[in-house]
Parts: sequence; structure tokens; C-alpha cells
Amino acid sequence: MNKLNGKTALITGGSSGIGLATARLFKAEGARLAITGRDRERLAAARAQLGDDTLTIVSEAGCLNEIEAMLAQVDQHFGKLDILFLNAGIAEPTPLEQATEAQFDSIMRVNFKGVFFTIQKALPLLKPKASIIVTTSITNRSGTPNFSVYAASKAALRSLVQSLALTLIGRDIRVNAINPGPIDTEGFNRLPLPSEVFHAIKSDIEDRSPIKRFGAPDEVAKVALFLASEDSAYVVGEEIVVDGGMTLVCLP
Repeated sequence: MNKLNGKTALITGGSSGIGLATARLFKAEGARLAITGRDRERLAAARAQLGDDTLTIVSEAGCLNEIEAMLAQVDQHFGKLDILFLNAGIAEPTPLEQATEAQFDSIMRVNFKGVFFTIQKALPLLKPKASIIVTTSITNRSGTPNFSVYAASKAALRSLVQSLALTLIGRDIRVNAINPGPIDTEGFNRLPLPSEVFHAIKSDIEDRSPIKRFGAPDEVAKVALFLASEDSAYVVGEEIVVDGGMTLVCLP
């Protein structure tokens, strides 16, 4: 316990799913917390779980002005950051023939551009021995025909983590990634698909998974805690896969 005692953590996309599970665990381990999200009601519900001392910020992850405003609030409230967990992201089907420029720009803006510029603009707040954690996806390791733009955005993050890990290690800031497989989150369950298609996809994933189930957000949160804490002090530029063995059967 108390692996994060005295640490300050910012979790983007922290109002549900993996982000909220991680916020609960970080709080239990002694961290002071700020979380972001786009939905005021979900943020309020998250704060009710986490406590009134949690800073909750309505923020659009892909908008530079909102990123700057969000970090200004963190600076005013805490004055520093020790942990930056970049978990906010969006996913929606983009079949090649039907994908639009607006969809492409929206996914890349939130999933890639937002991460890059949040790291850039958070640098003045990040203290030596800080840990940056980025959520990628197993789609960056296997073909995903109907989610090609989402998969490409996550592959870009995988590359970014490696490059920024080398860029920032001289400042004593570590950068790593968590690569979740199928996780039973609100985001997954809200995918804009017809009900019968959604359930067919979910059943197919469970059947193909070596562990025969979806992961739980808490299982990913435990890996985030490892990367956030001194337990991972010698881990730099890595992407830890949390997928129940899914990529073992998905990759050629």
C-alpha cells in the first residue's frame, strides 16, 4: 500500500472504464488525483466515488486550448505532476468505403494529437522521476479492417512512446504504454453498432481469446500502478500488453 504516497496524478479519460478503475487504485495507494472527461455527469459520478478532494475537469482531449486550460487548473491546484496517464481515446467503426474525413480527423485528433500535445504542454509540471503512461491497443499489432483509423492512431502512439522515452529519459521522466486487449468497459459497450452485430463480435472475441473472457478494468489498472510507481523504475519505452493472450492468436 501507499506506493504513490505524496504523488500527484492526472488521468485523462478518468471518468469511466480503465481510467476510473485506475483512479480508484491510485487514490487507494496515496496519490492526489485530477481526472478529465467530456461528460459532466460522469465526472460528477466519478468524483462521488473518489472523494471531494479529487480535481475533476471537463476537457476535450484533442483541443489544444482545452489541454492548456486543463493543465493550468492542475498547476493551480497541485503545482506539479508526478504521474500523467493519457488514457482518453475514442473508437468508432471506419470501414474503408464509408469512412469520412471528419471521422478520420476526429479519431486522430483525440487519440494521437491530443496525447502528443498534452505531454508537450505538461512538461513544466512534470518532476524528476515522473512517469508518463499512454494507453494504446492490441489493434496496433494486428489487422483490424473496420477500425483501421483507430488502429493506426494507436500504432502512432506506440511509436511516439518509444521516441519520447528516449527524448525525456535525460530529464528523469519515464514514458511507457499499456496495451489493453478486449476489456469490458462502458466505452466498448457503447460502440455504435447494431445490437446483433455487437453481440456477435463480443462472442467471437470471447471464443478466440485463450482466456475465454474479456478483461476487467481493474486488471489494467494494476499494470498502470506498476508503471506509475518506483516498482518500474528500470522500465523505459515499453508497451505492456494486457490481453489474456489475445495477440498470440490474432497475429499471423
